[in-house]
Amino acid sequence: KTAFLNGELEETVYIQQPPGYVEGEPYLACKLEKALYGLKQAPRAWYARLRSELEAMNFTVSQADPGLFYRDVLGERVYLLLYVDDV
Repeated sequence: KTAFLNGELEETVYIQQPPGYVEGEPYLACKLEKALYGLKQAPRAWYARLRSELEAMNFTVSQADPGLFYRDVLGERVYLLLYVDDV
């Protein structure tokens, strides 16, 4: 439920204030700093953040499948297969 909250937005996105939250006037908008579940950019922002973190741990993304990462550790290949179910 919270994975997409870790994505960092590249573009500026404003939303209406959520129900029950009023800061200032009710017609004011909120500027998002992070992605939210349901936002069109959220999956892409989350994947970009995850990929950069995995690459920092020396994983390489497969050219055949962007959800497959691999790394060699002590002469053995480690595979990490990413699967996201949005149901």
